[in-house]
This record gives sequence, structure tokens and C-alpha cells, in this order.
Amino acid sequence: MPLQNRVTPFGDLIATPARGLVYGNRGCLHDEDGRIRRRFAVKRWIACRLRFRGWHRSPLMQPGRFTELFFTDEATAFSAGHRPCALCRREDYVRFATIWEALHPGDIGANAIDDRLHAERFDRSTRAQRWHALPDEPLPDGAFVTDGEDAYLRLAGTLHRWTPGGYELSAAYPTQLSLLTPPSLVDVLRRGWDPVVPMLHPSVSASARMQPPG
Repeated sequence: MPLQNRVTPFGDLIATPARGLVYGNRGCLHDEDGRIRRRFAVKRWIACRLRFRGWHRSPLMQPGRFTELFFTDEATAFSAGHRPCALCRREDYVRFATIWEALHPGDIGANAIDDRLHAERFDRSTRAQRWHALPDEPLPDGAFVTDGEDAYLRLAGTLHRWTPGGYELSAAYPTQLSLLTPPSLVDVLRRGWDPVVPMLHPSVSASARMQPPG
């Protein structure tokens, strides 16, 4: 039976047999029986490599340990509000922090980054993901939007509906949309973010590969 540790673009946790390409955590979210009891335990929501220095934990979701999370790709991790891990993705983190400081002068260090991200991704009134109004300028490739039901990846002027197994090109273009990806991470995407982990799941067709933001 699949564990409830796959993260959707809404930041929710679901159980699915589909495999994710990016790993991460946001603290211990499960109880001693492996049941998810909370949305997060810490503000430090990170996205990691699937493999690093041969580290391996089995079984997953051990009592009292952090909940191992999995994402379809980096775009999904960004949408949920996760940023690169400073340990297993050191090069990504340093580049990310440099971009971040240019966008937010004075936000120096992981704590400052995580504080701002948490305010952008979490709605205290609903205890769920915070949605945002679409910006006036076009969204960069890799950003997620929602029509209130499904999550869509923006890519080369088209929308791709997210599913646990990958993406499906949307035949229609919903008119009433909200932004899922936190605005600060949208700004990082505008800088042409190119991570060491998979940015997009291979279900995205070759004809819709990422284009330079603009």
C-alpha cells in the first residue's frame, strides 16, 4: 500500500504508486502508526536529491523521524513552497540564495528565506496553501496556477494539468486562475532556474520543453 508522502502542487500529501523524481521534507508529519497528522512541523521546507552519498533509510516514515516526501519534479516542489536543500544540493542552494538576496535585499541566510516563503505559501486562516493573484506580467515557465480544482504547469504559453503520474496538455485554457507557486519562487523562475534535480517530469512532451522566461 503506498504511503501518504507524495506532495501535490497544492502542498497536500497523497498516497500514490507513481514515483517522484525529487525528495524532501518539512519535519515529522506522521504519528507512530505512519498516519499524517499535520501539514508541516517546521518552516524549513526543502527539496533534495533522490540519492546523496549513498544514504538510505528503510523503512520510511519511522516513528519520531522526519517524514520523507516525494515530488513529481522541481516545479511541483516550488509550487508546494519548497526550496533547494543546502546540504545535498549545495550548488543549487548557493545560487538560489544569491538570486534571493538580489530579489530581497536584507534576506540573508536560510532562516530569512524560510520566513518569507512560509508567509507566501501558508494561509493561517484556512490552514492550507495560500493562493495569489496572477501578476500583470506573463508567468515564467515552471510556474503553477489553479482553476480552483486542478493544478496546471505553465510551459511555453500552454497549460499542462498535473497528475500524480505526470502532465497532460490542457485542451482548454481556463480564464479564472490563481497563482499557486509562491511569488518569490516565481521570481526565481524568471531568472532561468536550472537545478541539478529534474525541473520537469519527462511526461512533458519534447515539443513543449521549457523556453527562456519572458
